Amino acid sequence: MTTETFEFQVEARQLLQLMIHSVYSNKDVFLRELVSNASDALDKLRLEKLRDDALDADVSDLHIEIDVDRQARTLTVRDNGIGMSYEEVGQLIGTIAKSGTATLLKELREAQDAAGAEGLIGQFGVGFYSGFMVADEVTLVTRRAGEGQGTRWSSRGEATYTLERVDDAPQGTSVTLHLKPADPENQLHDYTSEWKIREIVKRYSDFITWPIRMVPETGDGEDAPEPQTLNSMKALWARSREEVSDDEYHELYKHISHDWREPLETIRLQAEGTFEYQALLFIPSHAPHDLFTRDFKRGVQLYVKRVFIMDDCEALLPPYLRFVKGVVDAQDLSLNVSREILQQDRHIRMMQRRLTKKVLSTVKEIMAKDAERYATLWREFGTVLKEGLVTDSDNRDALLAVASFATTHGEEPTTLAQYVERMKDGQEDIYYLTGESRQSIENSPHMEAFRAKGIEVLLLTDAVDEVWVDAVGEYEGKKLRSVAKGEIDLDAEGAEKAGEEREKQTEEYSGLLGWMREQLDEEIKEVRLSTRLTVSPACVVSDAHDLTPALENMYRAMGQEVPRTKRILELNPGHPLVKGLNQAYQERADRTELAESAELLHTLAVLAEGGQPKDPAKFVKLVADRLERTL
Repeated sequence: MTTETFEFQVEARQLLQLMIHSVYSNKDVFLRELVSNASDALDKLRLEKLRDDALDADVSDLHIEIDVDRQARTLTVRDNGIGMSYEEVGQLIGTIAKSGTATLLKELREAQDAAGAEGLIGQFGVGFYSGFMVADEVTLVTRRAGEGQGTRWSSRGEATYTLERVDDAPQGTSVTLHLKPADPENQLHDYTSEWKIREIVKRYSDFITWPIRMVPETGDGEDAPEPQTLNSMKALWARSREEVSDDEYHELYKHISHDWREPLETIRLQAEGTFEYQALLFIPSHAPHDLFTRDFKRGVQLYVKRVFIMDDCEALLPPYLRFVKGVVDAQDLSLNVSREILQQDRHIRMMQRRLTKKVLSTVKEIMAKDAERYATLWREFGTVLKEGLVTDSDNRDALLAVASFATTHGEEPTTLAQYVERMKDGQEDIYYLTGESRQSIENSPHMEAFRAKGIEVLLLTDAVDEVWVDAVGEYEGKKLRSVAKGEIDLDAEGAEKAGEEREKQTEEYSGLLGWMREQLDEEIKEVRLSTRLTVSPACVVSDAHDLTPALENMYRAMGQEVPRTKRILELNPGHPLVKGLNQAYQERADRTELAESAELLHTLAVLAEGGQPKDPAKFVKLVADRLERTL
């Protein structure tokens, strides 16, 4: 057969070198990676055979086998699972992390510690290459179930790899490592040692549901003994809590999530009665890099009577809990259940409701008992949890109870309950402002009157905040109000006096307000005097029930056309610029320059809230002309 040689991508070569020299501090994990891949291949074959009885594949004794040759210093991990075709080897093995390699490299270099680096490797699914930490050369031989011809892949982990079609490959995949000499000082153990192999399998892979076998060592002249099974194959979720250590739970989490950090929380659930199932769920300690991408694979593993059915079962948890990993083992589902059937199954819907409530109640417990762990959880997953405020009205109260937000009260986030406790006498609403960052919100002119009167404002900086505040509307009878929408009246005390003064100012400025409304007709629907400004000359606000500019842009980015909403320009009657503008309006017959000033004032108000001028070139020219006249 013809052997073809291919070059790794430049980024792939860089990644290989990182893998070999600096990523894993504990080199034992190479075996965990290879066994995990083999287990996945067995799961996939059994599932494929369930779906297609005609598939020409032997599933009578699915297992993983580890062979050691002390003389040749090789270690082979072999499975009789799904295998790969020639094309799949080229795509999956020949190119490392075919999408996202550059991102992975960047994050690897920025990782603060070895554990962080290992977690990134798991996320990007390139653990196969950890074999090069302990081997000078890696050879992979594979044949896809149902196909007649196999493939051999080989590389020394440098610039190239070879691909060759072979006729005598057994079903499944075998990975042979040509081991480097042992070097204990660099954590490079003797991986031809039987006790070392047993110790690694017991530590990392004892829970895997397929048998992991190895032929024990024998003396000279002894008959070859029967292979021994190294793992217990006990489903952790089926064992009582007292029988399982935290380390065993953590290893299961790492196996199913490909995140080699420990989880933040482990959640057990056992339901008995008319519909029985067991669940073992994990809340990660770090958000995966692709949590908000379209291709993110969400869901938990589904088993039926301890038989693996599918990865990423989306029907068992809502999208806003997509970061939760774990296993659900149902007793009364069909082994042939499909994703389509799952969407309609009433038992699945019942399980989803129960699992969702269990996760949220666990988050509430963490919040009550461990402030530091709650802070980690909300920092990593708060943004995605807030999606549930929009999509899951049944659990909205539970989500509001565990949500926290940045606030002007201090640097630490606050809950809505804490905000309500601190509300001033006479304050009826919960005030908030959305924006791109805390700094931009705090510097917004909309905040001036609230800052002056010491009224607390929630500072909402996530894109989803624009949506959930409208969906929720109120909390414990207190209305959620944007400080940048509608009219704001903070003069509860002395309201009569304030009303008289406002009426007098409105009459004084009525001519200017009407004239500016005509001049800026294409941009705004009203000009009025402001009660929310104390320092800035002007600001733009949305009407009480209008979409904000950020929300309009969000809908357009999703391909939804929404009509452009005109906004309201508010003027600060106490500002010298506005006073001067009113005086000039009353004294001048030729108001050409005044019209330019009105346009500049409006654009400055747009800029102050983080918006963009409609015509930047015209704005720059107006400013330059004004500066020239002052010189």
